[in-house]
Amino acid sequence: VSQPVGADKAAYLAGWDAMNTAVHAIVSELHGSISAEHGIGRLKRSLLPGVKDPVELDLMRTVKAALDPKGVLNPGAVL
Repeated sequence: VSQPVGADKAAYLAGWDAMNTAVHAIVSELHGSISAEHGIGRLKRSLLPGVKDPVELDLMRTVKAALDPKGVLNPGAVL
């Protein structure tokens, strides 16, 4: 969900957590994903443990480590 053009940024961000909670509840109920083709991004990284099982998270870390063993490509990003 993006901030509407011309909307007050502070007001939009004040409702960010409530909006995400509502949207992600619907997504979860419908067995959807909290992210799409662009990956998870830094803003949603902390949400992963709530929507992915530990095996999936471990696999993501393993693949990232195999492709970037020194951790220099997009540090902090999730595969």
